[in-house]
Amino acid sequence: MQKARHEGPQIVTLRGERAAVVLSAHDYGALRAGRPTLVDDLFGGPAWDDQLADAVNVRVKTPSRDVAF
Repeated sequence: MQKARHEGPQIVTLRGERAAVVLSAHDYGALRAGRPTLVDDLFGGPAWDDQLADAVNVRVKTPSRDVAF
């Protein structure tokens, strides 16, 4: 972690193969800046038209199989 903070991203290998990269929180924040989140993507999709909304509303509301908890 200290090397990632002071020297930049650190590559982690597993048996000689690149497996992961360790980033400082600052570098990760800069990498993610301005990119949409999953929530942004979900809410930013196309609006439901009336036909799709009707299809969702008329579907069967009961589970298709018994669920035991």
